[in-house]
Amino acid sequence: MKNAEPKKHLTRRQLLRNSLLIVPAFISFPSLSVLASPTPTRRLSFTHTHTGEKLSLVYARNGRYLPQALNRINQYLRDFRTDEIHAIDPLLLDMLHDVQTASNNPCGVFQVVSGYRSPSTNTKLRGASQGVAKRSLHMEGRAIDLRLTGTRTSVLRDIAIGLKRGGTGYYKKSDFVHLDTGRVRRW
Repeated sequence: MKNAEPKKHLTRRQLLRNSLLIVPAFISFPSLSVLASPTPTRRLSFTHTHTGEKLSLVYARNGRYLPQALNRINQYLRDFRTDEIHAIDPLLLDMLHDVQTASNNPCGVFQVVSGYRSPSTNTKLRGASQGVAKRSLHMEGRAIDLRLTGTRTSVLRDIAIGLKRGGTGYYKKSDFVHLDTGRVRRW
């Protein structure tokens, strides 16, 4: 009997490198939530509470993400403190679209408090506040803190919780909602 060749296990670095090869394919294929949407065109409108910048654009059409729109969103939701840009999870955008649709507020504008955060910004904010997670999904482009004009933040929170698609945090005193594409949880 021949000696069986030992199984090779991927190192964490090899796994990450291989998964990065899949990212361009992921962006070129629509997510299930885009495919499942009865809306052929998905639009989002933002105003940034810290920079005053505004952005309104279609980010998906006919079941496909629009790469140029995603790039504009990545730049818009950059860490405004350091100007570092990071890819924003398209599933987070789908969540925003679905929250807005469920709110019956199609003309509402998302007021962005915080999008992507660099690790250095996250560390600084952690030192100034107890409400900042050490491994925040903001650092992965998978979280956003915001309001929606014309919709109370408590209603926004309830809608997001009802979607059961990620984390939802409600900050009543600061009047904003945190949404992320992590595991389903709430605080």
